[in-house]
Parts: sequence; C-alpha cells; structure tokens
Amino acid sequence: MAVHGRHSKVLPSELNKVCPEREDSSSVHPMKMSDFEVVPNLQQSSSSISRSRRKAHFPSGNNEKENLISWIPENIRKKECVHFVESSQTSDSGRTVCECGYLREQHLEDVVKTPLFLGKEWDPRRHIQEMPTDAFGDIHFAGLGQKMGKYVRVSSDTPPRVIYHLMTQHWGLDAPNLLISVTGGAKNFIMKPRLKNIFRQGLVKVAQTTGAWIITGGSHAGVMKQVGEAVRDFILNCSYKEAEIVTIGIATWGTVYNRDSLICPMGGFPAEYVLDEENQGSLSCLDSNHSHFILVDDGTHGRYGVEIPLRTRLEKFISEQTKVKGGVAIKIPIVCVVLEGGPGTLDTIYNAITNGTPCVVVEGSGRVADVIAQVANLPVPKITIALIRKKLSVLFHDTYELFTEGKLVEWTKKIQDIVRSQHLLTIFREGKYGQQDVDVAILQALFKASQNQDHFGRENLDHQLKLAVAWNRVDIARSEIFTDDHEWKPTDLHPVMAAALISNKPEFVKLFLEQGVRLKEFVTWDTLIYLYNNMASSCLFHSKLQKVLLEETENTAGSKMPRIQLHHVSQVLRELLGHSTQPLYPKPKHVERPRLSIPVPHIKLNVHGSSLRSLYKRSAGRVTFSMDPVRDLLIWAVVQNRQELAEIIWAQSQDCMAAALACSKILKELAKEEEDTDTTDEMLALAEQYENKAIGVFTDCYRKDEERAQKLLIRVSEAWGKTTCLQLALEAKNMNFVAHGGVQAFLTKVWWGKLCIDNGLWRVIACMLFFPLLYTSLITFREKKLQPMNCLTRFRAFFTAPVVIFHMNILSYFTFLLLFAYVLMVDFQPLPSWWEYLIYFWLFSLVCEETRQLLYDPDGLGVLKMASLYFKDFWNKLDVCAIVVFITGLTCRLIPSTLYPGRIILSLAFIIFCLRLMHIFTVSRTLGPKIIIVKRMMKDVFFFLFLLAVWVVSFGVAKQAILIHNEERVEWLFRGVVYHSYLTIFGQIPSYIDGVNFNIDQCSPNGTDPYKPKCPETNEDNKKPIFPEWLTVILLCLYLLFTNILLLNLLIAMFNYTFQQVQAHTDQIWKFQRHDLIEEYHGRPPAPPPFILLNHLQLLVRRVLLCRPATRHKHLKEKLEKNEEAALLSWEMYLKENYLQHQQCQKKQNTEQKIRDIAQRVDVLAELLDLDRVKRTGLVEQRLIALEDQVHQSAKALRWIMQALQGNGFTSEEDMPPLASSRTSEVKELDLEEKPEEKQPPYHVLSRNLIYPGSHTIRFPVPDEKVPWEVDFQLYDPPAYSADHKDTAVQDPFNLSLESLLKINYNAMDGLIDRQSFHGLYTVQDGLPLNPMGRTGLRGRGRLHSFGPNHALHPVVTRWRRNLDGSIIRKSLKKMLEVLVAQYPLSDVWALPGGSLEPGEMLPLKLKWILRREFWPQFQNLLKQGTEIHKGYLDDPRNTDNAWVETVAVSIHFDSQNDVQMKRLNSFLQGCDPELCIRWQVLDRRMPLHANHKLLLYKPPARPSLSFREAEFSPSLSLTAST
Repeated sequence: MAVHGRHSKVLPSELNKVCPEREDSSSVHPMKMSDFEVVPNLQQSSSSISRSRRKAHFPSGNNEKENLISWIPENIRKKECVHFVESSQTSDSGRTVCECGYLREQHLEDVVKTPLFLGKEWDPRRHIQEMPTDAFGDIHFAGLGQKMGKYVRVSSDTPPRVIYHLMTQHWGLDAPNLLISVTGGAKNFIMKPRLKNIFRQGLVKVAQTTGAWIITGGSHAGVMKQVGEAVRDFILNCSYKEAEIVTIGIATWGTVYNRDSLICPMGGFPAEYVLDEENQGSLSCLDSNHSHFILVDDGTHGRYGVEIPLRTRLEKFISEQTKVKGGVAIKIPIVCVVLEGGPGTLDTIYNAITNGTPCVVVEGSGRVADVIAQVANLPVPKITIALIRKKLSVLFHDTYELFTEGKLVEWTKKIQDIVRSQHLLTIFREGKYGQQDVDVAILQALFKASQNQDHFGRENLDHQLKLAVAWNRVDIARSEIFTDDHEWKPTDLHPVMAAALISNKPEFVKLFLEQGVRLKEFVTWDTLIYLYNNMASSCLFHSKLQKVLLEETENTAGSKMPRIQLHHVSQVLRELLGHSTQPLYPKPKHVERPRLSIPVPHIKLNVHGSSLRSLYKRSAGRVTFSMDPVRDLLIWAVVQNRQELAEIIWAQSQDCMAAALACSKILKELAKEEEDTDTTDEMLALAEQYENKAIGVFTDCYRKDEERAQKLLIRVSEAWGKTTCLQLALEAKNMNFVAHGGVQAFLTKVWWGKLCIDNGLWRVIACMLFFPLLYTSLITFREKKLQPMNCLTRFRAFFTAPVVIFHMNILSYFTFLLLFAYVLMVDFQPLPSWWEYLIYFWLFSLVCEETRQLLYDPDGLGVLKMASLYFKDFWNKLDVCAIVVFITGLTCRLIPSTLYPGRIILSLAFIIFCLRLMHIFTVSRTLGPKIIIVKRMMKDVFFFLFLLAVWVVSFGVAKQAILIHNEERVEWLFRGVVYHSYLTIFGQIPSYIDGVNFNIDQCSPNGTDPYKPKCPETNEDNKKPIFPEWLTVILLCLYLLFTNILLLNLLIAMFNYTFQQVQAHTDQIWKFQRHDLIEEYHGRPPAPPPFILLNHLQLLVRRVLLCRPATRHKHLKEKLEKNEEAALLSWEMYLKENYLQHQQCQKKQNTEQKIRDIAQRVDVLAELLDLDRVKRTGLVEQRLIALEDQVHQSAKALRWIMQALQGNGFTSEEDMPPLASSRTSEVKELDLEEKPEEKQPPYHVLSRNLIYPGSHTIRFPVPDEKVPWEVDFQLYDPPAYSADHKDTAVQDPFNLSLESLLKINYNAMDGLIDRQSFHGLYTVQDGLPLNPMGRTGLRGRGRLHSFGPNHALHPVVTRWRRNLDGSIIRKSLKKMLEVLVAQYPLSDVWALPGGSLEPGEMLPLKLKWILRREFWPQFQNLLKQGTEIHKGYLDDPRNTDNAWVETVAVSIHFDSQNDVQMKRLNSFLQGCDPELCIRWQVLDRRMPLHANHKLLLYKPPARPSLSFREAEFSPSLSLTAST
C-alpha cells in the first residue's frame, strides 16, 4: 500500500532537503492569536492587499514569505493520529495499518509506544490531536510549465474565518463578487462535446466577468477536472494578464497522492508536485489548473468526504460577508452548479436548497443531474417512487442494485422537496431559448432566487441591482431588472449610479441615464467630494491632489491631512487648464455648503467609512451648487483617463465644444507628467479624439451658420472658468482645430477689422500713404454705415484695422532700422547728433510698448503670471534682449572712454533688431512656414554642435600637443585647439602641419612674437621639424573624413528630416502661430512708434487717473446675454446630436465593421441552425410521447367498454381480447412529463421537512404519495421526539409509555386543554392520536405542548394605505392594503400577531406582548366582530404524527381612517414591549412572513363584503384592491 504524507520527525539536518529554500526566520515575530481575533472585513482585505494590484499570486516576496511562515503555524493546525490501534483491514501491500489508515512507522515515534492508550478502542476524539501544520506555500506542478498555486494543510476543525483571512490577507485574493460552488461526480464521466464547450465557456465567463471564486473538490478527476480544463482553455486563449480566475480546490489531505512532497515545516516556496494518475490507485491527484488548494486533514488516510463539512462552513461564512466594491455593498451571493453526481451530490443539492442557495443543474451531464432535470417540470404529486425507480434504473444502471427500498424512498422525498423549491432550482438545457450560455443561466438563477426571497418594499429589487452592478452584467440588468413590471424612480438609482461611476462601469452609467437619471439632481456638492475622495490611488490626478493637501497641511501647521474638497480640485484643474481660466470651484467661506435634498431608499452602500445614501439624505430647502453637473462628471472621468465613461458623459453635455477642448487640454497636461508610457500614449490618443470631436461639432455648426459658429469661438463660457473655445484650443495647442477653415476665416475677419477682406493689399498701402483715398471707392467696408463717403468714422475704422496697424508698424520698423544703420555707419559722433537722439526717442517708444504688453492684464491674472506668459514667447525674449543690449551700448557710448566699445555693442544690437524682422514675415503664407522650418533647424544645429565639438576638441588638443611644446599663450592655445581645427573643416589646413610646406619665417621659435604662432619642435642643426609627419597626416585625414563627410552629411540628413516632418504640418503650424500675430496687433495701439507714445499717454490717463480697468476687445472674447447664450447652446447641442448620429452611421459603413457584423450574423445563424436541429429532435420526441399518450387513453377507453359489456353479460372473460398490461400502462403514465396546472397539495408540506426545527432530530422521509394513513407504508419507522418545556407548567409527558398516555382524554375537553379538532374526530392508535393530514416522519409531540390538536389564534388586522391628505393610495387603479405584522425577539422573520393559546386563555401570549393589558377586552370584542377566514389545520414545521397545530384566523379590517378602535389600537401599540417590532406593512407576496402565516393571507373571507374580497395579489410585488 503506497501511503504518503507522514513523517516521523523532521530533523534540522534534514530540513534543507525537505525545504530547499528555507530562510532564517528567527527575527520574524509570530502573530499573536489575540491579534487575529478581529475578523477582517472585506473592505480591509480588499484595500490592504489591492495596493499591490495582485500582480501575480506567485511567487511571494521575501517579506510576504516571512509573514506567512510565522503566521500559518501559529494559526492553522493539522491533525495527527497519536496512538496506533491495529485495524482489521490491511494496506494494498498487505501490511498492517492503524484504524486511521496509516502505517505504524507513519505515526509519531514518541507516542507509538505510549502505554496510556493500550488496550483501548481507537477513538478519533482522543487519539487524534492537533498540532501546527507542516504543509503550506507555493505548489509547482512538475513537467507542466510555469503552473503555480497556493496550498495549505488545515485541520477539519479550522474556523472558516481563519481560512478566509488567509486567502484575502496573505494569499492576496480580492473578496469575490460571487461564489460558485461546483459539485458533481468525483469520477471521470463523458459529456457531449457541445455541452462540454457550452459549460466550460459559460462557467469561465461568469467567473471572469463577475470576479467570482470557483470552489471545487480540487482533484484531477470528474467535475473538478472539467472545471480545471475550462480555466486552462480560457487562460491559453487570453492574451492579457487580467485573465486570471480564482479556482479553489478543497480536498481531503488523506486522499491526495504524492502529498509527501508538499510537507515542509518552513513552507514550500515552491513545493514540487508530480501529477501521476497511473500509479495513484485509490487516491487522487491534485488538479494542476486550480490556483489555490485547501487540504482538509482529519488525521485519517484514504477516507473521502472529510472536506465536505469544512467546505460547507466556509461557503456559508463567505456568503455572510459583505463585499464593498465600487461603492456597492452586497452580501456575497453563492450558487451551486451541479454536473452528474451520485448520492453525495444529491445530499449537497438538498442541503443547498434547504439553506436557500440557488442551484443550477446541467441536464445531459448524467446521473443525479439528469434525474432532477427530467422530473423538474413535473408537478410534485407526479414524482413518485416508481418514477424515481425507473429513472435510477436507466441512469444508474451500473450501481442500481445498491439502491434499497429505503434509499429509494429517501431519494424520492429529497427530489420532491428540491423540485418543490422551483425558485431555487434552475435547469440548464442545451438549446433552450434564452439560455444558450451557462453564465446567463447561473446569473438568472441568482436573480430568480432573489426575486422570490421575502423582502419589504423595494429591498429585493435593490439587492438585484446591486448584484448586477457588482458583476458588471448590464445585459442581466436590462433583461431581469429594468422590465415593465416595475417602474424605477430616478432618485432610487442615484446610489448605484455613483457606484457605477466609481467602479468605472460605463454601460451601467448609460443604462441609468436611459432610465431617467438626471445629472442635475444627481450631482451635488457632496457627491463630487465623495467621487474625488474615492478616486483610484494610482491615478496621477489623485497624487496631484495629495500634494495640494500636503502643502496645505504644511502651511497650516496641522498634524492631520485634510480631506479632499472641491477647492483643492479647482486648484489642480487651474494648473491643467491654464491660468487664463477662473477657478471652477470657489473655496467656501463658511462651513455650510450648498447641497441638494434628494430622498433615496434605504440602501447601505459603504466605501471607506462613508455612505452613499447619506450623500442624498439632506435637509430640504438647499440647492445644488454645481453650475454644470455634466461638466463636473466629465472632468472627474477625464482626469482618470476613463475613455468610455467620459464619452458617455460628453454626449450629455450642452457646451460640448468647450468641453471637448478642455478635456484635450487636461489630458495633454497630464500626459506630460505621467511616467507610464502606455498611459501617456492613451492620454494623448484620447486628447486627439476630443479635439476631433470639437472639430466635428464646429464643422457642422460652420456649415449651418458661419456667424453663429464663429460666435461659439469667442463666447465666454461661465462653466469653464470664463474662457472661450478659441482660448482653450490655443492653450491646448490644438493645431488642427485652429487650422480649421472656419477658425481661420474668423481670424482673417479679425485681421481685416471693419474692412472687407477682399480689399487688395496694394489698396491698403496706397490709402496708408495717401489717406484721402479713403473717401473714394478704392476701399470697401463690411459695415453699411461706413459706406457713405462723408463718414468721418471711415478714417478711424481704417487705421484701427490690425492689417493697417501691422503694415504701419512694418514701415515704422524699417525706418528705425535705416536710421539706426545710418547713425552707426555715417553719423556716429562723440556727441550724439539729432538723428541719434531720434533713435533714442524711438527706442523709448518701443520700450513703452513692450512694457504695455507686459502689464496688459484684461483677465486679472496678476503681474507674475503675465510676466511668465510674456517671456514664454520667443519674439518677446528677442525684443528684451535687443533692448538690453542697446541700453548697454548706449551707456558705454555716453562715456567718452568707452565710446568705441559702445559702438560695437550697438552694432550687435542692430543685428538682433534685424533678426526681429523675421517675426514680421510670419504673416506671409509663403515665408511664414519657412521661418518655422528655420527655427526647428536651429535646434538641430544646436544638438549637432555637441557632436562636432567632440571631434574638434579631440583633434585640436592632439594636434597642438604633437606639434608645439609648451604653448603658454591662452589666445594662441584657443586658436590652435578650436579655431584652426574648425577652419580645417572648411579647407583652411595649417601649413605647418606638414613638413613639406613648413616655413620657419611664419612662426616664432620661442613664442615671443604676439602676432605669430609658436614654431613646432625643430632640429637644432637644420631647423627642420622633427614631429612625425605620417601621424599628423593620418590624424588630419581621419578628422576630415569624420567631420566633412560623416558629421556634415548627418547635419544635412537632420535638416532633411526636420524639413519633411515640418513641411507636412507647416500649414497647420503657420495657421496656429498666425493667431498670435493677429491677437498682438488686434490689441496694439493704432499709432506706430514713435507716435505710439500718444496712445500710451492716453492709456496712462485712463488707467491711473480715471481708474478704468483694461478691457479685451469684443472680437476675441464676448459675453452674451442669457437668452442669446441659451439659444446658441441649444443650437450647438442639436448639431452635436447630428454629429454623433453621423459618426455612428460612418462606423456602421466602415468595411471592417461590416465584416465584423457579417461574421457575427454568421455565428448567430450557425447557432440557430444547431438549435433548430436540437428543437426538431425534441419535437419528434414530444410527438411520440403524445402519440403514446393517445394510445394509452384509447386502451383505457376500450378496457372500460369491454368491462361494461362483460358486466352486462354480453361476453365472457375468456373471450376478452388482450390489452396492454397494467404495468405497461403505468410506464406510459410515468413517461408523461407535461406539466399540468399546479394545485395546492391536499396534505402538509412544511410538516415533513427532514430537519425538525430546534433540534438535531431527522424525520423519516415521507414522499407525497405515502402521506395518507390509508396508504400502506411498511418501511415507515419514524423516530420519536418530545421536547421538555421546563418553562411551561401545562404539557403532556415527553415519554411515550402507554401508562401515561392512557390518562389523556382525546377528542374532548381534557381539563383546561381542548383536545377537540376542528376537523372532527381523529384516530387514536396505541394511546397516540394520529395527525388527520397524514404522516410527518416523526412520532411524539415534538416541540408542541400537547398531543393532538394545539389550538392557536391569528388575527389578520388590515387597513387601507393612505396619503397624508387621507386619500387611499392606489396602484394600477387598485387600492393598496396594509396588514399589521410583528417581529418577535430571536426571530429573523415577521409574523401575524398571535400564536398558540394557553389552556383556559382567550388571547395568545404573543398577542398579549403586543397589546397593553387595558386593551385586551376591547380587542376580544374586535375579534368577535371580525370575520373568520380560516379555521382548521395549520401546516407548521413543528407538527408531528401525534401533535399538530390548528388555528383560527380572524380578519379585522378598518375601512375608515377615523375609526376610533384603530386609533386606540395604534396608541396601545406604541406602548408595547421595546424588544418587539410592530409595523403596518403593504400587503404583497414577498413579505418576509412565516410560510404558514402567508398561507392564511390567501384564504378567502367568509363574507363577500370584507376587504379581502376586494384585495388580490398582483405580480407587481404589492397587494392592491380594485375599485
């Protein structure tokens, strides 16, 4: 017998062999158990571990490994058998084994010989002890590539919270959004290929899309192998890293083959595991496709099923946790998926259904799954023992002989209970319409279960919606939640809308907008703060906000960092948008902030300690601060680079063009600081998309109306910081937008001012030189009022046009340069002439103009900001440089001793002034682009000089060192090293470098002549140079080769590349830079220098003396009236919708999109053909069944006719022709699986639940057909149970001795106890009464007090639901009814007021708890006046064969709101026990009432005038009453 997994002892010397990667952990402090006692919630686990982003679970880092090595042995145990007791069984090799299954040598050496347990029987409770686990770490499957997993060996008694803490905190798993427990056959089975593919794809899809955990048995066989292969195929087909699926295998440690390789006391990192199916024998190997393994150890070997209790507890614990993700807090749902399976699988399904867990059974997988699937559509009475026997004989043909009669009865009962819970049972059938995918079936099963759960009001729908958001399955939300059955209020969707935004689920945001969510109501001040406080920590904008908060903390000397507020956001946004924009969110001056009061439902959605619901529950009377909610959400989405979300929100925007340009600006600025190159590329691509959106909208606007479109460019946008679209485009450097024909037409219009743009330039120059020509028809104006010849304003309109100002300044500048050149070359006297003074005066006017440009601040940005903007312009820098050099030269010129240096400096200033002429040529469409190319090439030359300097300096130093010895003159060192080397490039080779051309007369031997270089080293005899000529010639050749050929050609290539690169965008660049020139001369004073001083004097008087602020010209920034602005924005929004529709049409007409659509249609068509084949096969089967049914009915009719004829003496029995046997008829009848109309069963159901409430007693299974006492049931042997109620004085004996039972007087009043039944006399057998409704599977009286009937009273108190004004609330024209319900202590469900009647009492004790004593007599009168709606047997889980509950349900209805008795009742309810919960609840089908109490509400009233006759249950979740 090959037994693995036990070691007697692990010595320190052997530790390295077992754990090859053991590390010294002496410095690691183990975690105390007290530290672990606090159960971590999911929010902490998802936040602490998620910071590492779960890059990969394998391998662990050193710190994580050390923490794991110290934590696991401290908190997780294993089990060992500490006493060897010889078993009667032997191992496969014939060796003696212990009762635990292990060999003698596999027990611990120090306890094998312990005499303490000698002679005693083996008892696992005493002979198995817990000790620290010795198997955990990373598991590596040898020979299967890089497949790694996590594993741990745990005791079967390990608390689930410890394992959950290990998985979430140490293994780094995110808490699941869904728990999928896959169960079924543990042995390999065969599935249809198509069904297998559908199951694999659907299971993995639902796990991947919802973030689920898949839990299986973990072995490499059966259903576990199917799940593993599904995960493997998915990972192989996925090309991205996020394809990881958490698949947890929970297996029995004692059944794992090769488990000895997993044992490592210090952890296996990794542990090598060999998957060997050939030699595993009765054991099983772990599946290599699972990601995590929990190996459950109970100290035994070879015993399967040990892990089931721990797995059940763990699944239950996980399902009770609350998962918080993206603002949605949900209880983690669990679903059971069943494939194939045997008896254990049936128990698993039954337990899951009993606990309220939905199950998805895959039909066609075999055995148990097919048995349940084939009878699921039958009414429960049709599911008989004979039918189950037939199904088992077909589907369990190999093991059918093992099924005893008792086992068949048990299976029948369990299958009946499973099928009875249709809301928890979902059958996945291949080819069923609407259920082609397993993932849809799984999610629909959860929704179906949720829809049938009992909730008050909208809680059920809210829970479903939260599930859909957490799973990110908008398709399920559309098909299952947003249906015509329920109408959602937009305010009800606000919390989940915020959750969808935070978790970046654009499809849900789009869905909520379609459902009527209004952003103006949704976006409040606190909502925005909440959204910004829940930004992803990896977001660059979040880090910038943290820097702002840190600076604020340092400035205020505070110890605690403040929370993010909107003025912090505004500060960062202003840096991104540019300081030309005003702050979007002002800093609040007071604590109170403007908010919006919105009622929302009671949905608990917690993230980071704050509540989404609390954001909307505000006091009334406050208004929202947000000027533009769409803008606020758009900014929030864009700064996080959420493309799809931002696109949806932008489609809702009104000021869409400004929004698109602002988004482009923000993204470009963020891309500059982003370190991740991929994210940078995404941001730049998204910025380009928004620029294209702005271009597209503006193009449609310009085509529709040029004037209104141009007005959009310069309109002051209050929502975007009082800036304009044109300014945003310029700030973002959106060249394509600025180069748009409409924008250029507008700029041209501004350039020409009030002149017509078709005026020739020669006409403008002619009028400039001779202004009387203005009053002729030579010049035309755009405005009609300027057309008359005698209009004096024509003069002002002409000379204030930017084009005229520009040319006048050109003329002035050329005059200045000519005069400057004349002075420098002709009239530069020791004392300045009047021409030179004119130049100084002219320069002073230029300085004044530059100062005006520096201080011109119409937007109120401040001097420092204006200075930074001023010096960003290259031409301004050149102007300042020229002025500074001129002033320096002027200063030197005025000092007689520095007259000549002053002239030199002024000459340099003249050069700079001449370079300034290039700015003038930028207006030219021909020369402007060339100047741009020259500027770019200057950058290339600058970088080229670095390369050239390397060669020049290296050659120059080597040449100087070889030729000349100790040259001490610095100027001649520079000449020899740099200057001569540089001239050599252009062909001026020094003569002394070659001995042939050497002439000693051209140099100074000792270096004393300042005008001659020092001679090279020469021979003292003949004065010939002695330097190695061959070396200098070689160096010269190499130098010329690399500089003249390589570097110069490299420079030419760089110029060529720059030219080609810029040439393609030259037009756009020129058009973009053209705006700067136009804006400059648009705001420039009309007079040219030096006459511009008059304008400066005028400005000085206006600003200083009159205190008038600077104003921007209307042409570039215009504030519109509100009505005009609203109309303009509406027009823009209308054209934006047209643009989006046009984009969608173009997308559909795209060739690639058409190919994708055709491929999708072909796939759908192929799938429909496959489904049609399946449907046809099913149709034939249905027709054959119908035909057999007709034949069977005909045979029965013929039998009846022949029996009637025989009874009348027409024929004898011998002459009767043979018909189908009764056995055949029975089979035909059993084969019919058509589902007739369900009827209420005539016998009890709750009274036959296998688990008796309040005890560990298990009932004997009683199928429906065996319930009546008249039906023979020889196997019936129910257990007996009678509880001892020590707190009750009156109770029957709890032992079933005949002597004590004979003292009871049945069917009569037995003292104070009424043993009379409402159903008449009941049978008494062996001193015990028999339940009139039949068998229950339990003898005795159970938890009831008396044998026989136990009487109860349940008042049904109702009233109409009314508005505040007293009117009855109606829904779909039906009145809404309310019923009085109560929740008693230690109970999770609600109940009707009332309960069991104590002997001799008129009111139940529970009813007395609700009402005060003084109201008891009045309530008895109300009961007498009420209407009896039910009197008789009550199907109660406490009923037994010998004791049952009978109740009287009385309806008390208050029709008027002024009813005195109702008011008195409400007043006495207010003074009831504080531990009780009392409420008036709208009557609907999903009230969380006791099941038997809910049945009472279905009972029809005795009188038709009662309100219950008016009321009826509607499918829309509420009970209403018709008019």
